[in-house]
Amino acid sequence: MQIPLLRLQCGVNSYDWGKLGQDSAAAKFAAATPTDDFTVQNDKPYAELWMGTHPSNPSKDVETKRALLDLVQENQALMSTEVSRKYSGKLPFLFKVLSIRKALSIQAHPNKKLAEELHAKDPKNYPDDNHKPEMTIAVTPFDGLCGFRPLNEIAHFLQNVPSLRQLVGHSAAQQFEEGIKGHDASNSEAEIAKNKKVLQTVFTALMNSDKSAVKQAAKDLLASAEKEGSDFAGKGGPSNSGQELADLVIRLNKEFEGDIGLFVLFFLNYVKLEVGEAMFLKADDIHAYLSGDIIECMASSDNVVRAGFTPKFQDIDTLTSMLTYSYAPISEQKMSPVDYPYVTLNSNAYSAGSSAILYDPPIEEFSVVKTELNKPKSKATFEGISGPSILICTKGSGKISVGPKIEDVEEGYVFFVGATAEVVLESASEQFVTFKAFCDLERAHQNGGT
Repeated sequence: MQIPLLRLQCGVNSYDWGKLGQDSAAAKFAAATPTDDFTVQNDKPYAELWMGTHPSNPSKDVETKRALLDLVQENQALMSTEVSRKYSGKLPFLFKVLSIRKALSIQAHPNKKLAEELHAKDPKNYPDDNHKPEMTIAVTPFDGLCGFRPLNEIAHFLQNVPSLRQLVGHSAAQQFEEGIKGHDASNSEAEIAKNKKVLQTVFTALMNSDKSAVKQAAKDLLASAEKEGSDFAGKGGPSNSGQELADLVIRLNKEFEGDIGLFVLFFLNYVKLEVGEAMFLKADDIHAYLSGDIIECMASSDNVVRAGFTPKFQDIDTLTSMLTYSYAPISEQKMSPVDYPYVTLNSNAYSAGSSAILYDPPIEEFSVVKTELNKPKSKATFEGISGPSILICTKGSGKISVGPKIEDVEEGYVFFVGATAEVVLESASEQFVTFKAFCDLERAHQNGGT
Protein backbone atom coordinates (compact mmCIF):
# COMPACT_ATOMS: atom_id res chain seq x y z
CA MET A 1 0.00 0.00 0.00
CA GLN A 2 1.18 3.53 -0.80
CA ILE A 3 2.57 5.46 2.20
CA PRO A 4 -0.15 8.06 2.98
CA LEU A 5 1.95 11.21 2.49
CA LEU A 6 1.52 13.07 -0.79
CA ARG A 7 2.94 16.44 -1.77
CA LEU A 8 0.27 18.42 -3.58
CA GLN A 9 0.22 20.88 -6.45
CA CYS A 10 -2.57 23.38 -5.71
CA GLY A 11 -4.25 25.89 -7.98
CA VAL A 12 -4.65 29.61 -7.40
CA ASN A 13 -7.69 31.65 -8.47
CA SER A 14 -7.34 35.15 -9.87
CA TYR A 15 -10.19 37.42 -8.75
CA ASP A 16 -10.23 41.20 -8.85
CA TRP A 17 -10.12 41.53 -5.05
CA GLY A 18 -6.88 39.55 -4.72
CA LYS A 19 -3.48 41.02 -3.87
CA LEU A 20 -1.21 41.76 -6.81
CA GLY A 21 1.71 39.60 -7.87
CA GLN A 22 4.27 38.78 -5.20
CA ASP A 23 2.26 40.68 -2.59
CA SER A 24 -0.18 37.78 -2.64
CA ALA A 25 0.56 34.94 -0.23
CA ALA A 26 -1.77 32.76 -2.31
CA ALA A 27 0.37 33.35 -5.41
CA LYS A 28 3.70 32.87 -3.62
CA PHE A 29 2.53 29.62 -2.07
CA ALA A 30 1.24 28.34 -5.42
CA ALA A 31 4.57 29.22 -7.08
CA ALA A 32 6.49 27.21 -4.45
CA THR A 33 5.45 24.08 -6.35
CA PRO A 34 6.59 24.80 -9.95
CA THR A 35 4.27 24.03 -12.85
CA ASP A 36 4.61 24.54 -16.57
CA ASP A 37 1.56 26.80 -16.78
CA PHE A 38 1.94 29.10 -13.76
CA THR A 39 4.23 32.04 -13.13
CA VAL A 40 3.41 35.00 -10.89
CA GLN A 41 2.65 38.17 -12.87
CA ASN A 42 3.22 41.33 -10.84
CA ASP A 43 0.20 43.23 -12.22
CA LYS A 44 -2.27 40.33 -11.81
CA PRO A 45 -4.47 39.81 -8.74
CA TYR A 46 -4.20 36.43 -7.01
CA ALA A 47 -6.96 35.79 -4.52
CA GLU A 48 -7.23 32.17 -3.36
CA LEU A 49 -5.07 29.07 -3.12
CA TRP A 50 -7.36 26.00 -3.04
CA MET A 51 -6.29 22.79 -1.29
CA GLY A 52 -8.64 19.84 -1.64
CA THR A 53 -10.77 17.81 -4.02
CA HIS A 54 -13.35 20.42 -5.07
CA PRO A 55 -13.80 20.13 -8.87
CA SER A 56 -13.57 23.89 -9.46
CA ASN A 57 -9.84 23.83 -8.66
CA PRO A 58 -8.72 20.32 -7.65
CA SER A 59 -5.32 19.56 -6.11
CA LYS A 60 -2.96 17.05 -7.73
CA ASP A 61 -0.25 14.70 -6.51
CA VAL A 62 3.10 16.25 -7.48
CA GLU A 63 4.72 12.90 -8.34
CA THR A 64 2.02 11.31 -10.49
CA LYS A 65 0.14 14.48 -11.60
CA ARG A 66 -3.07 12.63 -10.77
CA ALA A 67 -5.99 14.40 -9.10
CA LEU A 68 -6.19 13.94 -5.34
CA LEU A 69 -9.88 13.10 -5.76
CA ASP A 70 -9.05 10.12 -7.99
CA LEU A 71 -6.43 8.86 -5.54
CA VAL A 72 -8.67 8.98 -2.46
CA GLN A 73 -11.59 7.42 -4.33
CA GLU A 74 -9.39 4.54 -5.52
CA ASN A 75 -8.06 3.93 -2.01
CA GLN A 76 -10.70 4.55 0.65
CA ALA A 77 -8.18 3.89 3.42
CA LEU A 78 -6.58 7.27 2.67
CA MET A 79 -9.72 9.00 3.97
CA SER A 80 -11.11 6.13 6.14
CA THR A 81 -14.12 4.09 5.13
CA GLU A 82 -16.45 6.15 7.34
CA VAL A 83 -15.36 9.55 5.97
CA SER A 84 -15.35 8.25 2.40
CA ARG A 85 -18.84 6.80 2.75
CA LYS A 86 -20.31 9.81 4.53
CA TYR A 87 -18.91 12.38 2.07
CA SER A 88 -19.30 10.40 -1.16
CA GLY A 89 -15.58 9.77 -1.59
CA LYS A 90 -14.72 13.48 -1.48
CA LEU A 91 -12.69 15.40 1.06
CA PRO A 92 -15.24 16.86 3.51
CA PHE A 93 -13.47 20.22 3.72
CA LEU A 94 -11.93 22.79 1.39
CA PHE A 95 -8.77 24.44 2.72
CA LYS A 96 -7.71 27.85 1.37
CA VAL A 97 -5.28 30.73 1.65
CA LEU A 98 -6.94 34.09 0.84
CA SER A 99 -4.98 37.24 -0.02
CA ILE A 100 -7.39 40.18 0.13
CA ARG A 101 -6.52 43.57 -1.40
CA LYS A 102 -10.03 45.01 -1.47
CA ALA A 103 -13.50 44.08 -0.28
CA LEU A 104 -15.08 40.76 -1.15
CA SER A 105 -18.79 40.76 -1.80
CA ILE A 106 -21.37 41.11 0.96
CA GLN A 107 -22.41 37.49 1.12
CA ALA A 108 -23.68 34.45 2.95
CA HIS A 109 -23.41 30.73 2.29
CA PRO A 110 -26.60 28.66 2.27
CA ASN A 111 -27.44 25.88 4.69
CA LYS A 112 -27.68 22.31 3.39
CA LYS A 113 -31.40 22.37 2.54
CA LEU A 114 -31.25 25.75 0.81
CA ALA A 115 -28.06 24.77 -1.04
CA GLU A 116 -29.88 21.77 -2.50
CA GLU A 117 -32.82 23.95 -3.58
CA LEU A 118 -30.62 26.68 -5.13
CA HIS A 119 -28.44 24.16 -6.93
CA ALA A 120 -31.48 22.41 -8.42
CA LYS A 121 -33.02 25.72 -9.53
CA ASP A 122 -29.87 27.60 -10.67
CA PRO A 123 -26.78 25.37 -11.00
CA LYS A 124 -24.90 28.04 -12.94
CA ASN A 125 -24.84 30.46 -10.00
CA TYR A 126 -25.03 27.81 -7.26
CA PRO A 127 -22.71 24.98 -8.37
CA ASP A 128 -22.94 22.88 -5.17
CA ASP A 129 -25.68 21.20 -3.16
CA ASN A 130 -23.69 21.42 0.07
CA HIS A 131 -23.68 23.89 2.95
CA LYS A 132 -20.61 26.03 3.64
CA PRO A 133 -19.88 26.96 7.25
CA GLU A 134 -16.39 28.46 7.35
CA MET A 135 -13.57 29.44 9.68
CA THR A 136 -11.07 32.27 9.21
CA ILE A 137 -7.61 32.46 10.84
CA ALA A 138 -5.57 35.65 10.37
CA VAL A 139 -2.06 35.20 8.95
CA THR A 140 -1.58 38.99 8.71
CA PRO A 141 -3.76 41.71 10.30
CA PHE A 142 -7.26 41.31 8.85
CA ASP A 143 -10.48 43.32 8.83
CA GLY A 144 -13.99 42.52 7.72
CA LEU A 145 -17.72 42.85 8.28
CA CYS A 146 -19.16 39.84 10.08
CA GLY A 147 -22.61 39.25 11.54
CA PHE A 148 -25.20 41.79 12.63
CA ARG A 149 -24.28 44.33 15.29
CA PRO A 150 -26.10 44.51 18.62
CA LEU A 151 -29.49 46.08 17.91
CA ASN A 152 -28.90 49.22 19.98
CA GLU A 153 -25.88 50.02 17.79
CA ILE A 154 -27.97 49.69 14.63
CA ALA A 155 -30.62 51.96 16.17
CA HIS A 156 -27.91 54.50 17.03
CA PHE A 157 -26.78 54.64 13.40
CA LEU A 158 -30.32 54.92 12.08
CA GLN A 159 -30.69 57.98 14.30
CA ASN A 160 -27.28 59.52 13.57
CA VAL A 161 -26.59 58.80 9.88
CA PRO A 162 -29.21 60.81 7.96
CA SER A 163 -28.45 59.24 4.57
CA LEU A 164 -28.90 55.75 6.05
CA ARG A 165 -32.27 56.64 7.57
CA GLN A 166 -33.35 58.23 4.31
CA LEU A 167 -32.58 55.06 2.34
CA VAL A 168 -34.28 52.75 4.82
CA GLY A 169 -37.23 55.10 5.09
CA HIS A 170 -38.38 56.86 8.25
CA SER A 171 -41.31 54.50 8.72
CA ALA A 172 -39.17 51.33 8.59
CA ALA A 173 -36.54 52.92 10.85
CA GLN A 174 -39.16 53.97 13.39
CA GLN A 175 -40.77 50.53 13.32
CA PHE A 176 -37.37 48.99 14.10
CA GLU A 177 -36.63 51.43 16.93
CA GLU A 178 -40.00 50.86 18.54
CA GLY A 179 -39.86 47.11 17.96
CA ILE A 180 -36.62 46.64 19.88
CA LYS A 181 -37.29 49.20 22.63
CA GLY A 182 -36.70 47.51 25.95
CA HIS A 183 -36.12 44.15 24.25
CA ASP A 184 -32.71 44.55 22.58
CA ALA A 185 -30.84 42.80 25.41
CA SER A 186 -33.51 40.17 26.15
CA ASN A 187 -32.51 36.49 26.29
CA SER A 188 -36.06 35.23 25.96
CA GLU A 189 -36.56 33.07 22.86
CA ALA A 190 -39.81 34.84 22.03
CA GLU A 191 -38.20 38.30 22.28
CA ILE A 192 -35.18 37.22 20.25
CA ALA A 193 -37.49 35.90 17.51
CA LYS A 194 -39.38 39.24 17.46
CA ASN A 195 -36.10 41.17 17.33
CA LYS A 196 -34.87 39.08 14.41
CA LYS A 197 -38.11 39.76 12.56
CA VAL A 198 -37.88 43.56 12.92
CA LEU A 199 -34.18 43.39 12.00
CA GLN A 200 -35.05 41.41 8.86
CA THR A 201 -37.71 43.97 7.94
CA VAL A 202 -35.44 47.01 8.22
CA PHE A 203 -32.46 45.29 6.56
CA THR A 204 -34.62 44.09 3.67
CA ALA A 205 -35.89 47.66 3.23
CA LEU A 206 -32.29 48.85 2.93
CA MET A 207 -31.27 46.12 0.48
CA ASN A 208 -34.24 46.86 -1.79
CA SER A 209 -33.50 50.58 -1.99
CA ASP A 210 -33.76 52.20 -5.43
CA LYS A 211 -30.34 52.18 -7.13
CA SER A 212 -30.42 55.86 -8.04
CA ALA A 213 -31.38 56.69 -4.45
CA VAL A 214 -28.41 54.63 -3.21
CA LYS A 215 -26.03 56.57 -5.48
CA GLN A 216 -27.26 59.92 -4.18
CA ALA A 217 -27.31 58.81 -0.56
CA ALA A 218 -23.75 57.50 -0.94
CA LYS A 219 -22.59 60.96 -2.08
CA ASP A 220 -24.20 62.47 1.02
CA LEU A 221 -22.67 59.78 3.23
CA LEU A 222 -19.19 60.35 1.78
CA ALA A 223 -19.47 64.11 2.24
CA SER A 224 -20.44 63.60 5.90
CA ALA A 225 -17.55 61.18 6.49
CA GLU A 226 -15.03 63.59 4.96
CA LYS A 227 -16.40 66.62 6.81
CA GLU A 228 -17.23 65.22 10.25
CA GLY A 229 -14.27 62.93 10.98
CA SER A 230 -14.39 61.87 14.64
CA ASP A 231 -17.94 63.27 14.97
CA PHE A 232 -19.21 61.05 12.12
CA ALA A 233 -22.14 58.69 12.80
CA GLY A 234 -22.91 60.24 16.16
CA LYS A 235 -19.25 59.75 17.17
CA GLY A 236 -19.56 56.05 16.37
CA GLY A 237 -20.60 53.73 19.13
CA PRO A 238 -19.31 51.19 21.65
CA SER A 239 -17.65 49.05 18.97
CA ASN A 240 -16.17 51.63 16.57
CA SER A 241 -15.21 55.30 16.80
CA GLY A 242 -16.63 57.93 14.48
CA GLN A 243 -13.21 58.41 12.87
CA GLU A 244 -12.81 54.69 12.26
CA LEU A 245 -16.20 54.51 10.52
CA ALA A 246 -15.54 57.68 8.53
CA ASP A 247 -12.22 56.24 7.31
CA LEU A 248 -13.94 52.97 6.44
CA VAL A 249 -16.64 54.70 4.37
CA ILE A 250 -14.02 56.74 2.47
CA ARG A 251 -11.88 53.66 1.83
CA LEU A 252 -14.72 51.42 0.66
CA ASN A 253 -16.19 54.12 -1.57
CA LYS A 254 -12.87 54.22 -3.44
CA GLU A 255 -13.21 50.49 -4.08
CA PHE A 256 -16.96 50.38 -4.83
CA GLU A 257 -18.21 53.90 -5.44
CA GLY A 258 -21.85 54.46 -4.52
CA ASP A 259 -22.42 50.83 -3.50
CA ILE A 260 -25.16 49.65 -1.14
CA GLY A 261 -22.38 48.08 0.95
CA LEU A 262 -21.46 51.53 2.25
CA PHE A 263 -24.71 51.42 4.22
CA VAL A 264 -24.66 47.71 5.07
CA LEU A 265 -21.56 48.37 7.19
CA PHE A 266 -23.73 50.18 9.76
CA PHE A 267 -25.69 46.95 10.26
CA LEU A 268 -22.71 44.60 10.54
CA ASN A 269 -19.91 44.21 13.05
CA TYR A 270 -16.64 45.73 11.85
CA VAL A 271 -14.02 43.28 13.08
CA LYS A 272 -10.24 43.35 13.17
CA LEU A 273 -8.24 40.17 13.73
CA GLU A 274 -4.61 40.14 14.78
CA VAL A 275 -2.30 37.35 13.61
CA GLY A 276 -3.51 34.03 15.02
CA GLU A 277 -7.00 35.26 15.91
CA ALA A 278 -9.92 33.44 14.32
CA MET A 279 -13.67 33.51 13.86
CA PHE A 280 -16.30 31.01 12.77
CA LEU A 281 -19.29 31.73 10.52
CA LYS A 282 -22.26 29.38 10.44
CA ALA A 283 -24.17 28.77 7.23
CA ASP A 284 -26.55 31.71 6.55
CA ASP A 285 -24.35 34.22 8.44
CA ILE A 286 -23.71 37.50 6.58
CA HIS A 287 -20.15 38.75 6.09
CA ALA A 288 -17.73 40.62 3.82
CA TYR A 289 -13.96 40.30 4.13
CA LEU A 290 -12.11 43.58 3.50
CA SER A 291 -8.32 43.08 3.70
CA GLY A 292 -5.54 40.77 4.87
CA ASP A 293 -4.08 37.31 4.34
CA ILE A 294 -6.02 34.49 5.98
CA ILE A 295 -6.18 30.74 6.29
CA GLU A 296 -9.74 29.67 5.59
CA CYS A 297 -11.37 26.29 6.01
CA MET A 298 -14.94 25.39 5.08
CA ALA A 299 -17.23 22.53 4.19
CA SER A 300 -16.47 21.61 0.59
CA SER A 301 -18.70 23.98 -1.37
CA ASP A 302 -18.44 27.00 -3.65
CA ASN A 303 -21.94 28.41 -3.07
CA VAL A 304 -22.09 32.16 -2.46
CA VAL A 305 -25.21 34.34 -2.23
CA ARG A 306 -24.07 37.92 -2.98
CA ALA A 307 -25.70 41.31 -2.51
CA GLY A 308 -23.14 44.12 -2.67
CA PHE A 309 -19.48 45.06 -3.22
CA THR A 310 -19.35 42.97 -6.39
CA PRO A 311 -19.95 43.11 -10.15
CA LYS A 312 -20.97 39.42 -10.01
CA PHE A 313 -24.48 37.98 -9.87
CA GLN A 314 -26.43 39.35 -6.90
CA ASP A 315 -29.43 37.62 -5.34
CA ILE A 316 -30.93 40.08 -2.87
CA ASP A 317 -34.21 38.23 -2.37
CA THR A 318 -32.44 35.00 -1.45
CA LEU A 319 -29.95 36.76 0.82
CA THR A 320 -32.51 38.74 2.79
CA SER A 321 -34.75 35.71 3.27
CA MET A 322 -32.01 33.19 4.20
CA LEU A 323 -30.01 35.04 6.86
CA THR A 324 -30.05 33.93 10.49
CA TYR A 325 -30.41 37.57 11.63
CA SER A 326 -28.39 36.65 14.70
CA TYR A 327 -27.14 39.83 16.37
CA ALA A 328 -24.28 39.97 18.86
CA PRO A 329 -20.98 41.68 19.57
CA ILE A 330 -18.13 40.39 17.44
CA SER A 331 -16.54 38.92 20.56
CA GLU A 332 -19.15 36.15 20.35
CA GLN A 333 -18.01 35.15 16.86
CA LYS A 334 -14.31 35.12 17.64
CA MET A 335 -12.96 31.68 18.49
CA SER A 336 -10.97 30.64 21.55
CA PRO A 337 -8.22 28.27 20.36
CA VAL A 338 -6.81 25.70 22.80
CA ASP A 339 -3.70 23.56 23.02
CA TYR A 340 -3.96 20.57 20.67
CA PRO A 341 -3.94 17.49 22.92
CA TYR A 342 -2.86 14.84 20.40
CA VAL A 343 0.68 16.03 19.76
CA THR A 344 4.02 15.49 21.50
CA LEU A 345 6.69 18.20 21.39
CA ASN A 346 10.31 17.22 21.99
CA SER A 347 12.43 18.95 24.65
CA ASN A 348 13.96 21.24 22.04
CA ALA A 349 10.50 22.47 21.06
CA TYR A 350 9.41 22.99 24.66
CA SER A 351 12.54 25.00 25.46
CA ALA A 352 11.84 27.26 22.45
CA GLY A 353 8.24 28.04 23.45
CA SER A 354 6.84 26.14 20.48
CA SER A 355 3.15 25.35 20.30
CA ALA A 356 0.37 23.39 18.61
CA ILE A 357 -2.94 25.29 18.80
CA LEU A 358 -6.34 23.86 17.88
CA TYR A 359 -9.14 25.83 16.19
CA ASP A 360 -12.18 23.60 16.61
CA PRO A 361 -15.53 24.87 15.25
CA PRO A 362 -18.84 23.26 16.29
CA ILE A 363 -19.12 21.07 13.18
CA GLU A 364 -17.56 17.73 12.22
CA GLU A 365 -16.28 18.42 8.68
CA PHE A 366 -13.08 20.14 9.78
CA SER A 367 -10.79 21.48 12.48
CA VAL A 368 -7.42 23.22 12.05
CA VAL A 369 -4.24 22.99 14.11
CA LYS A 370 -1.52 25.63 13.85
CA THR A 371 1.96 24.39 14.75
CA GLU A 372 4.83 26.78 15.45
CA LEU A 373 8.33 25.38 16.06
CA ASN A 374 10.71 28.14 17.11
CA LYS A 375 14.11 26.45 17.12
CA PRO A 376 15.99 24.21 14.66
CA LYS A 377 15.58 20.47 15.36
CA SER A 378 12.33 21.07 17.25
CA LYS A 379 9.88 18.22 16.64
CA ALA A 380 6.12 17.81 16.84
CA THR A 381 4.72 14.27 16.62
CA PHE A 382 1.00 14.03 15.81
CA GLU A 383 -0.98 10.93 16.73
CA GLY A 384 -2.83 9.27 13.90
CA ILE A 385 -6.45 10.38 13.53
CA SER A 386 -9.49 8.68 12.02
CA GLY A 387 -9.65 10.89 8.92
CA PRO A 388 -7.63 12.80 6.31
CA SER A 389 -5.50 15.95 6.69
CA ILE A 390 -4.01 18.64 4.47
CA LEU A 391 -1.02 20.62 5.74
CA ILE A 392 0.55 23.84 4.43
CA CYS A 393 3.76 25.57 5.55
CA THR A 394 3.34 29.35 5.83
CA LYS A 395 6.76 30.23 7.25
CA GLY A 396 10.23 28.72 7.53
CA SER A 397 11.44 25.27 6.53
CA GLY A 398 11.77 21.77 7.91
CA LYS A 399 10.80 18.17 7.24
CA ILE A 400 7.63 16.09 7.39
CA SER A 401 7.68 12.34 7.81
CA VAL A 402 5.13 9.53 7.79
CA GLY A 403 6.73 6.15 8.52
CA PRO A 404 9.90 5.82 6.43
CA LYS A 405 8.87 8.56 3.99
CA ILE A 406 10.52 11.93 4.67
CA GLU A 407 9.89 15.09 2.63
CA ASP A 408 11.51 18.52 2.76
CA VAL A 409 9.12 21.34 3.61
CA GLU A 410 9.47 24.94 2.45
CA GLU A 411 7.14 27.92 2.64
CA GLY A 412 4.12 27.21 0.44
CA TYR A 413 4.56 23.44 0.29
CA VAL A 414 1.29 21.50 0.72
CA PHE A 415 0.86 17.86 1.76
CA PHE A 416 -2.00 15.38 2.04
CA VAL A 417 -1.81 12.96 4.98
CA GLY A 418 -3.96 9.84 5.01
CA ALA A 419 -6.11 8.57 7.87
CA THR A 420 -4.42 6.87 10.86
CA ALA A 421 -0.94 8.07 9.86
CA GLU A 422 1.38 9.40 12.58
CA VAL A 423 3.01 12.61 11.35
CA VAL A 424 6.30 14.11 12.52
CA LEU A 425 7.30 17.71 11.78
CA GLU A 426 10.88 18.84 12.38
CA SER A 427 12.07 22.42 12.08
CA ALA A 428 15.18 23.42 10.13
CA SER A 429 14.74 27.15 10.75
CA GLU A 430 14.23 29.51 13.67
CA GLN A 431 10.51 29.65 12.97
CA PHE A 432 8.63 26.88 11.22
CA VAL A 433 4.85 27.47 10.96
CA THR A 434 2.29 25.07 9.53
CA PHE A 435 -1.50 24.83 9.42
CA LYS A 436 -3.15 21.40 9.23
CA ALA A 437 -6.84 21.01 8.35
CA PHE A 438 -8.32 17.66 9.24
CA CYS A 439 -11.53 15.67 9.66
CA ASP A 440 -11.68 13.33 12.66
CA LEU A 441 -15.20 11.92 12.90
CA GLU A 442 -14.28 9.56 15.73
CA ARG A 443 -13.25 12.36 18.11
CA ALA A 444 -16.00 14.65 16.84
CA HIS A 445 -18.52 12.01 17.96
CA GLN A 446 -16.74 11.57 21.30
CA ASN A 447 -16.90 15.33 21.87
CA GLY A 448 -20.59 15.54 21.06
CA GLY A 449 -20.26 16.67 17.45
CA THR A 450 -23.13 16.09 15.06
